[in-house]
Amino acid sequence: MTSADLRTRPARPTVSPLPAARRARPGVQRGPNLTLGPTRTARTLGLAALAVLAVIWLLPMAWAVLTAFKSEQDASDPVHWIWPQAGFTLDGFRTVIERGDLLLWMWNSFFVSAAVTVVTVAVSAAAGYAFSRTVFRGRRVLFALTVASVLVPPQMLIVPWFQQMLTLDLVDTYAAVILPQTVAPVMVFILKKHFDTIPRELEEAARLDGAGHLRIFWSVMLPLSRPMLAAVSIFVFIGAWNNFLWPFVSTSDPALMTLPVGITAVKDAYGVNYAQTMASSVLAALPLVLVFVFFQRHIVKSVATTGLGGQ
Repeated sequence: MTSADLRTRPARPTVSPLPAARRARPGVQRGPNLTLGPTRTARTLGLAALAVLAVIWLLPMAWAVLTAFKSEQDASDPVHWIWPQAGFTLDGFRTVIERGDLLLWMWNSFFVSAAVTVVTVAVSAAAGYAFSRTVFRGRRVLFALTVASVLVPPQMLIVPWFQQMLTLDLVDTYAAVILPQTVAPVMVFILKKHFDTIPRELEEAARLDGAGHLRIFWSVMLPLSRPMLAAVSIFVFIGAWNNFLWPFVSTSDPALMTLPVGITAVKDAYGVNYAQTMASSVLAALPLVLVFVFFQRHIVKSVATTGLGGQ
């Protein structure tokens, strides 16, 4: 090829290595923008708005804690609602513990919540693995029914559940309080979608070593899903701990009452005592706060690894 041919040959167009969909358009800024703009003023305004919302969210909690450490007379005094006239006291906590079986109710709530969490996570994980990794007749129809059951409010199932407990002669037992709460189709859906993200090459490697479905589920899937399982366990535990309606319907024995039901019984028996009610609420919320403080990193990690955070 001569130099004249090189001069007359048209130049090849430059092709960007990025796909056309990912090329930045002129004047359009790429990347997430979580504030009002890139300037310092915009960031300051965004952080100030978040701080105001945080204060608004924390104000009822602060009021509940302050009321719990007041006497009943100061709790009803609208003038000294911040600093009580008689000072702070532990009479509300002491009265609640002495009048009601608070420790027994806390143990019942912990036992019921732990049992519900273990059974729900075990059943949901097994069902999610079956929907994600196995093929059987009617799998799509059954999964569609599972997803559709998420739309059914739990309040509509109270009567059928209670009739089942009567038929099985389980009313006023721990089984009656625990078993209906283990039905969690939304957790099946979440775990199924999580198992879908695990590479199938790991499963195929385990099959080459002679592993079956049970071994793959136990030795491959569950260890890789620890952050998601921890997050699901926390959500199920909190939901079971705060559940009031079904434990209230399924049992009338004071020895089987959970903490939300027991607190209501104390309030109805001794009238509306604001300091005692807030003291009971603070004691009821304290275990949940501790659970979240110790396991919050698992929740953040599960959201980050599954793409739920917009990544």
